[in-house]
Formats: sequence, structure tokens, C-alpha cells
Amino acid sequence: MGKLDGKTIIITGGGKGQGAAEVRLATHLGAKVVVTDVLDDEGNQVAEETGNVYRSLDVTSPEQWSDVVNSAVSEFGRIDGLVNNAGIFEHGGILDGSVELFKKIVEVNQIGTFLGMSAVAPSMVSQKSGSIVNISSIAGMRGYGAIAYGASKWAVRGMTKAAAKELGSSNIRVNSIHPGAIETDMLFDLGDANVNRLVSNVPMQRSGTPDEVGTTVMFLLSDEASYISGAEIVVDGGLIA
Repeated sequence: MGKLDGKTIIITGGGKGQGAAEVRLATHLGAKVVVTDVLDDEGNQVAEETGNVYRSLDVTSPEQWSDVVNSAVSEFGRIDGLVNNAGIFEHGGILDGSVELFKKIVEVNQIGTFLGMSAVAPSMVSQKSGSIVNISSIAGMRGYGAIAYGASKWAVRGMTKAAAKELGSSNIRVNSIHPGAIETDMLFDLGDANVNRLVSNVPMQRSGTPDEVGTTVMFLLSDEASYISGAEIVVDGGLIA
């Protein structure tokens, strides 16, 4: 038996990288997963590979969130977990950033997370149970040069705590995970020199894998974490220690 047996989990950004790893892990542990992404080909492929369903989802759209949640409840009867994994990154600081870039990143990383929590909360409240895992970043734990990205990840951290306080009486747990240098496109897009510089500062002297983040997500989705809510768990090999 798997520790997610009988649970229905929605995972955003499930078409590749960390999201795809989470889909595979959750499936292996017995969950039914609703795989969502804007990358329809990749998302469909992961869903077919794991025997799950795929739903196209732009996380900035309240209407699409409503459609995904309604279809999940209609097909599976309940929603036990949500992983707000979808996110984007672009460089831009005070001097070289723009308001358009700031709004673009905040809309996906922050508002998308808010919309996800808002969409699943009524179903979870009615069943008096649920676990929401919001993927933030170590950029949400310290100052970060890419100001819009950092601001959005600090916001995810704060919204997680606010939601944990609001939804706790309904036995809904809300936690955030803060990955460091994890082997996904977001890391590799920084370029070899920047990746090597970043990893050289990790006490464990290596980057992390999507599965190492994913196993932490699985723990928080499971009943093993039944009294953990409002927590922030850093998965970074000691980088910000």
C-alpha cells in the first residue's frame, strides 16, 4: 500500500521537471493525479505515461481553475491535495527591470497560487480535509537579485501562512517548500558559469534532483504530516544555512 492510496491530487506545471517528478511519485504512492500545465503535449505525455488524466490549465485564469476543480470532483468525488508547482523566472532588478515583467511574474507565481488555493478550498472545506503544498523558493527566504521573482516567492511564503490560519479549523493543511539549486530547466537556463558558482556555495557540494523536492512534497500531502501546517521547508543542501 502507498501512503497516498485513495487520494486525488492536482499538480500544476506537471508537464516537465519538478512537476513531472511529483506526478510520477504521487502515482507510485497510490494517488490519482490530475496533471495540469499550459504545455499540452508534455502534460498529456506525462499523464498517459502514468495512467492519469490531463487538463490544460493557465494558472492565471479563474475560469480554467474552476473547470479543472469541477472536473476533478465530478470524476473522482473529492480533492485531497493540491501542489502549486507552476512558476516562471526571468531576470530583472531595480535598475533593469520593468513593471510589465514584474506584473507577468507576479501573475503566474503569486496570483496563480492564490487562485489555486481559492479554487480547491471549498471542496476541501466541505470534506473537512486536504493538503495544499505551495512551491516557493530559497528566493522567498532571503534577498534576491531578480526582484520580481523574489517578491513573488516571498508572497507565496506569506500566503501559505495566511491560508494555514484560515483553513486550519477545517482540517486543511497548507505548507510551503523552498527549493534551492534543483536540476530543472529553471536552473540550467542560468548558464554553466552561474550554475557552477551557485553549486559551489552549497555545503553538500552538489545540486538537488526534482525527486528530492518531490519526496518532501509527498510527505506533506500524506497523512504522515497530519499535524504540520503553516511550515516552510527548505530543500537546498544547506545553501542558505
